[in-house]
This record gives sequence, C-alpha cells and structure tokens, in this order.
Amino acid sequence: MLRFALCVCLLGFVAQGQERPQDDSASLPIKRVVLYKNGVGYFEHLGRIQNNQQVSIAFTSGQLNDVLKSLTVLDLNGGRIAGVAYGSAAPVEKQLGDLRMGADEKATLADFLQGLRGARLEVKNGSAILTGRLLSVERKTRVAGGTTLEIDSVSLIADSGEIHSTEISPAFSVRLLDRGLTGKVERFLDLVSSEREPDVRRMIISTAGTGERSLFVSYISEVPIWKTTYRIVLNSKTGANPLLQGWAIVDNTVGEDWDNVELSLVAGAPQSFIQNLSQPYYARRPVVPLPGAMTTTPQTYESTLIPGGARLTGTVTDPTGAVIAGAGVKAFDSSGALAGETSTNAGGVYDLRGLAEGVLRLEVVSQGFSRAVIAGVASSLTKPVQQDVRLQPANAADSVSVAAAAPAMQTESSALTGAPGAGSGGSLGSGTELGGRVGSGHGGGFGAGAGGGFGGGVYNVDEARARAEAAARARELGDLFEYKLKEPITIPKNRSALVPIVQSTIQAEKVSVWNEQAGLPRPQRALWITNSSGLTLDGGSFSILEEDTFAGEGIFDPIRPNEKRLVSYATDLALNVSSKEDREQQRVTRVIVSRGVMTHKSEVREKKTYTFRNEDSSPRTVVVEHPVRQGYELRSAARPAETTAAWMRFRLDVGAKQTESLAIEEARPIEFTYALTNISSAQVATLVEQRSIDKTVEEALRRVLAQKDVIEGLEQQNSAREQEKQRIFDDQQRLRENMKALKGSAEERTLVQRYTQQLNDQETRLESLRREIAETVAKRESAQAVLDRMIAELSFDVKL
Repeated sequence: MLRFALCVCLLGFVAQGQERPQDDSASLPIKRVVLYKNGVGYFEHLGRIQNNQQVSIAFTSGQLNDVLKSLTVLDLNGGRIAGVAYGSAAPVEKQLGDLRMGADEKATLADFLQGLRGARLEVKNGSAILTGRLLSVERKTRVAGGTTLEIDSVSLIADSGEIHSTEISPAFSVRLLDRGLTGKVERFLDLVSSEREPDVRRMIISTAGTGERSLFVSYISEVPIWKTTYRIVLNSKTGANPLLQGWAIVDNTVGEDWDNVELSLVAGAPQSFIQNLSQPYYARRPVVPLPGAMTTTPQTYESTLIPGGARLTGTVTDPTGAVIAGAGVKAFDSSGALAGETSTNAGGVYDLRGLAEGVLRLEVVSQGFSRAVIAGVASSLTKPVQQDVRLQPANAADSVSVAAAAPAMQTESSALTGAPGAGSGGSLGSGTELGGRVGSGHGGGFGAGAGGGFGGGVYNVDEARARAEAAARARELGDLFEYKLKEPITIPKNRSALVPIVQSTIQAEKVSVWNEQAGLPRPQRALWITNSSGLTLDGGSFSILEEDTFAGEGIFDPIRPNEKRLVSYATDLALNVSSKEDREQQRVTRVIVSRGVMTHKSEVREKKTYTFRNEDSSPRTVVVEHPVRQGYELRSAARPAETTAAWMRFRLDVGAKQTESLAIEEARPIEFTYALTNISSAQVATLVEQRSIDKTVEEALRRVLAQKDVIEGLEQQNSAREQEKQRIFDDQQRLRENMKALKGSAEERTLVQRYTQQLNDQETRLESLRREIAETVAKRESAQAVLDRMIAELSFDVKL
C-alpha cells in the first residue's frame, strides 16, 4: 500500500554554504515533464533507493519557492518519508543588519567607517599616525584656487582626551585595534561576496525503510514558456487542402539533463503565482504579481461572433400534416461539423440563423418518430431558405434520408495554389533520408525516402511530407489541451529543441482582406482557415509556403476544432482600392399619435461603396471588413458572410484585370416627439410646410388648437375680471383714507355720504365679479376636460 507524504515538515534549516555533506545521498532522474503556457512546468522524478537512504535534489532559490508550494513525495514500496531539509539563509540585507555594523552591501569607505563609530583605530595619513576611538566621519567643503572641493574628514579622540582630525586621502589607511572587530568585518565581506556565488539550494529527502524501494517526487517550477510555430503548405492541386505542420520550441533551463523523459505540452495557463517561501519570513507581504503573457505585434483578426448571414427555416409535420412542436433540428456543414441547432415552436416552425453559405445536412428528431436526414440543403446569404420536413412514425424506419432540391446558387472558392515544402521527420529516433541513406540518432531522418539519392536519384517532397507524422498525440484536458510526445525525448541542460506536434490537412480559402480603418495602403493576402484538424491549435506564428517558396508569415490566436479564423500573411500588391461615402437625412416617413404624444420617425441613410481593381492575371476573392455600428441597420442586398463583435465581413469576387464594387447601405432610425398639450399653431404650420404630417393629422391638430383657443379665451376673461377686482380694491382703500382725513372738517358730512355710496356700488360690482369668475372657471374646467378627452382619443399611425 502506497504511503503518501506531502512534505511540509522540515527537519532542519542548514545555513547556505554550510550544508553537511551527504555521502550516501542518491539522485533521482527526471522521468516526466509537463510544460504550461503560464511559465511553469510540472516535474516528476522516479528512482530506486536502499534502506534509509537520503535523496538529494538541487534547485535555485527561484525554483525552491514553487517547489515548497507543490512538493509531493511517495515511497512506493512500503517505506516512509522521514523528513525534508533544504538549504536556508536569511536575506543578505537581514544578515548585514544582524552584524550591527551600520553599513550595507553598497557602502562607500566613508559609510563603512561611519558604521565603526566608537571602535579603536590606528589611522595613518602620510607620515602622520593617529590612535584613538572613532568619533565621527564628516563631509566638509574646501575652496582652493577658486575651486570648491568636498572632502571626507575622520575625527578620533585619543586616550588623553585630545580630538584629532585628518582627511581621507589616497595615502589614508586604517588598522582595526578592537578584538573581534576584524572577524566581524570578514563576515561582512563574506556576506557581500556571497551574492556572486552560484545560487544553489539543495533539498535532502530522508527516507526510512528496508530493502530496495522506488521513490516518487513531483513539484512545479518556473520554466521558459514553450512556443508554437506552424508551416502552412498550400497545395498546387485544385481542391486539395493545405497541409498544416506545427512545431513546439522547448527550452531546458532547469540545470539538469532531460534524459528520455516523457514530455507533454499543455496549451493552457492554470492559475499560478510566486510566494517567497524559501526564505525565513520577516512579516513581509508575499510577492503575488499577475501572470505574464507573450505579446505579439502582427495583426490578428477577430474571431467570429456570427458565422454567417444565411438563414434556414421550415415547418415540421407528421404524415397527416399536423405540426410537431419541440422537435430537435440540427444543421451540419460539409465537413460534418455542427453549424446550428434549435427546436420547433408551438407551430412546428424552426428558424436557424447565422449560418455560413454552403451545402448543409439537416437532421430532425422527435419522440415517437423516425429521425429524418435531408442532405444537400443549400443555404444562401441573399434570402432565407425554406425547407419543410415530414417525420414518419417510429415503426417506419430508424432513419429516413432524403435529398433536398438542387441548390439555387453554387458558390466557388478560390483555387488554392501552392507547392510542397519540406516535411518533418518520420520519427524522432531514426528514418530513411531522401537519398535512401538510413539516418540514426534523435530526429535524424525525413521519413521514408524515394529514389537513389541527391546526386542522381529522383525524390518527391510531397510523398515524404504525406508520410511524415507528428511526434505528439493531442487530447483535451477539460479547458486545456495537451500535446504528449509519443516517444521519450532527451534535451541536455541549457539546450532547446524543436518538436513536431501537429501534422494535418486543414480547410482554407485564399482571400484578400481589406479593412479601411487598419490604415494599410493595400489589402492583405490572407487565409480563411477552418480548423478541420480535430485538434486545438495553440496560438503562435505561422509561415506560408507557396509555389516552392516562402510567401509570408503571421500570427494567430488559439483556434478550437471547427473554428473559422481569418489570418493574413502578406500584402496584395495587385489590388487597388478606393471608397466613397454618401449620407442623407430622410424626411419624416411615419407619424404616430398615441396617448397625447405625436412621434415623427425618419432615418439617416448612409452608403459606403468600396471599389477594387485587380491588376493580376488570376481572380481575387476579397473579404471586406466593414464596422458594426451601434444603432445602424443593414439595408443593402449584400449580406455579410460572417460577423464578429466589431466587424461585418463581406465577400466580393473580382475577376482578372477587372473592377468590381461593393455597396453597403445602412440606416439609423431617428425619432422626434411632441406633446400635443404644448403644440402651437406655428409648429403645426411648420409641420404642414415640411410635409411632416398629412391632411388627416392636420385636421385633428387644428381641432385641438381650436379647443385650446376656447380655453385660452376663458382664461383671458378671468384675467380681466381679476384685474377689475384689484382696481376696485385699490379705489376702496383710497376712499377709506379720504374718509379718515375728513374728520372734524366742514365738508365731512357731505363727502362721507358720497364716499359711502361709492363703496356700496363697488361692493355690488365685486359680488357680480365673483359670480362671473366662478362661472368662467367652471366653463374653463369643462373645456379643459373636453381637450383632454380629445387628445386621449387621438390615435394615428400614418406612413407618408
């Protein structure tokens, strides 16, 4: 039974440079290595041990931090792990601080002497000799010959109490007189010089058991990121797919040979970080930086968001014609990859959108019915395709296959021209070279050869390339993807290797890509790749081989199986491009009146025309990347072949020595709203003049305005009565003031009677005004209710 020990217990710390020799310690060879894209590697050691033997593994300080986080040790034959010890040392700055010398590793002579304050010294400066305890080290300024100099001065206090000073000059020397101080200075220098020593931290694994046993050790460690590079060889045969060859660049920098190790390369980046565990902890926060990533400068096109603009719809029924709800509908492309999936609604209707243009195979299943397979369904970017399906009862057949009607449109891809390039080795161990000579050693051959040799024989690179195999097997690992070498590999320390990991044909179409916003003077030559290899292709650089020569190179991101990507590799010098943009503001096309609000709808129409001139003697398929703009709707007959988050990609065929144009029309809807309660006669007149409303809406608005005039007239009457009331109030105040002033006068009796009569008449008028105002307010409220009801009842939806 295996005994497992996760070694977090440390038997002891051994000071760096003072480790006890382990004469009986053994070393474990590396047997398995897994490299990841985040700069870490997983290592496995496996070896034989005897009795209580110790095992020694050497690491650098940087490796040791990762090892302490992940170390796993297993005695596979009944023994146990007694413990683990490793070379440990406090940081140099900490050890220098423990010396209490007041100087760091970058100290100058003045700084060093400052750290010796209070020590007994003998100082010589030329013929002068001073002895005493160091009092201070000062920097002074001296002016000599018009030049200002800064000098360091040392002050000592003698046994007699006298203080002497001397400058630090080229003839200056010091002898240490205190007992033990010389040893402390030597320790200081040892610590400073230790920074130049090899950074090796040896880990000792102690085992306990009897007899011969197997010991297993695993851990992770920082390693260089493995890199991927590809060759895409365009085939000269019409209709033949290009050949994709993938290579991995692996670096062994761990300080130990990889001798016949099992190597796996994982295209993924598990979360990992650095934590400083190998040094004693002094309340310092661990270093946890973000994982680094490889940056690239060549242009990489966005991945597809909507594969295409084609649409497939239809109705699923049973033999009686009744619709079938909830039936599963799947569409597959010519390569057998799933292109779309949906279910029928309550009316038996399915709708598949975002399909690429081409020939599809349709499969429909429903419980109680046989599976229906319809081959040869042609999807089109220009209009939806209707394909109805009739399912048969389950006892009729397990599967019913029919052929769709002949497609209305055939699309032809550009012919891929190319010629063979150099193939990879048939195996890592040996192979027969092209000249017929047998090769040996690691990666010595090209695979099986043909002909009598380079001197006079006939050889065929295509045949050698077709027979070549990748040295790795690929498989999914959850969210990751692994390339595992079929045979063990040997890579000496501080060496690198180029390992073939992919050998497969892929589907690709040669196109030219134009993106006006990229700022390039001409379109780019590109491949529209469909990853039909069945493997996840790790991101990396690629080179194109065409017509027996190099045609360009580029970089692509990781590509999942059956994912379609656009990658450029050269400039297309044969295509000239120009563009023209037209913009117009359309007049109001629709008027909606509802719930007291009138809405005018119009739109801004824009037309972008791309014109291409092909000066080559062969045709071109141009992919135009047009931006996806928020709020705009596509109105042109041209539909995108696929859409990304930021771009619509349109296909345009340009014949040899021909000029073709692509017009893309878009519209942005615009809406203006008017509250009918606030509309004025001037606004209505303007709308009529601009022909933004028709006669029916105009008449309705005129009735609204007439009712608003009634209400306004009543409000004006009330306003006039309120003003008359205010004038009467003001006059009554005047009369009362005059009556106060007449007291005791001869005219008092006559005038008081007169003023009293006027006040009585005014009070009578005020009562009449109050009645009239109340009546007018009631009429105004009634008229307002009529207006509100009139506005609420208005409902129009008129197209102009």
